[in-house]
Amino acid sequence: MELLQKASSVAMLAFVLSSMLAMGLNLTVGQIITPLRNVRLVTLSLLVNFVLMPLAATGLATLLRLDEPLGIGLLLLGSAAGAPFLPKLAQIAKGNLAFGVGLMVLLMVITVGYLPLVLPLLLLMLLPLAGALVVRARFAEVAARTKPVLDRLSNLSLILLVLLITVANVNNVLAVFGTRGILAGLLFIAIGFVLGWFLGGPDINTRRVLALGTAQRNIAAALVVGSQSFSDPKVVVMVVVVAIVSLLVLMPLSRKLAKYKSGKAENPPMVQQELNTNKMQ
Repeated sequence: MELLQKASSVAMLAFVLSSMLAMGLNLTVGQIITPLRNVRLVTLSLLVNFVLMPLAATGLATLLRLDEPLGIGLLLLGSAAGAPFLPKLAQIAKGNLAFGVGLMVLLMVITVGYLPLVLPLLLLMLLPLAGALVVRARFAEVAARTKPVLDRLSNLSLILLVLLITVANVNNVLAVFGTRGILAGLLFIAIGFVLGWFLGGPDINTRRVLALGTAQRNIAAALVVGSQSFSDPKVVVMVVVVAIVSLLVLMPLSRKLAKYKSGKAENPPMVQQELNTNKMQ
C-alpha cells in the first residue's frame, strides 16, 4: 500500500509538470490574462468558489447529519479551490483553455490565503507554466514540436494517477459506506457544477470551465491541511473519497461537454436534469 501511495505521488508530479508545460507552450501571457479582465466573470468565479461552495459543504453536512470529521473534510474541500486538473478538464471539454489556466492560477493564489500551507503546490504549478510561456514566446517552433509529447505524457500520467489513487484507497472508500459521505460528495460535486454553469456567463466556453472548476476542488490543498491540522483520520478519508468520486464523475462529463457547440449556452445533462426536476416539483 505504501508503494502505491509513492507511485501516486510520482504520477501526480508527472501530471502537474507535463500538463502545465503543455498548457504554457500552447498559450501566451496575454491570452491567459484577457479573460480575467472580465470583472463580472471573475467576481462571480470568486463568489461561487469561496462563498457558495463552503456554504454548500456546511449545508450538506448538516442536512445529511454527517459525522463531524466527514463534515470537516467536506468543508475543507469547499474552501480549497484551484484544482490542478482544471486546465486538463477544460481542454477535454473544449472550453476556453486560456480562461481555465487563468482561473486555476487565480483560485490557487486566493486559496493560499485560505489555506496557507499549499504554497509548495502553487510553486510547483506556476514555475513550469511560467517557463513554458517564455519558451512559447521566444521559440515558437520548439514549443509546437514539444507540446504533443507533453500532452501524451499528461494524459497517460492522469490515467495512471486515477487508477493508483483508486486502488490505494479502496479501504478508505469502503469505510465511508453507510455514513452518507459518498452521497454528500456526489451532491457537493453536482451543486458546484450547477452553480458554476449558471454563473459562467453567456458564453458556453466559459460556462464549461467555471462549472468544472467549481465542481473540481483543490484536493492537494485540502489534504495538506486535513492531515496536518486534524488528528482524526476520517477528515483525510473524506477528502480522498470525494477526490476519487469527482475524478470518476468529471472526466467523462468533460467529454460529454465537448459535444456542445461553442457560443450556444445549452444546458448539459446534469444541469438539464436539475431543471426538469424543479419543473416537476
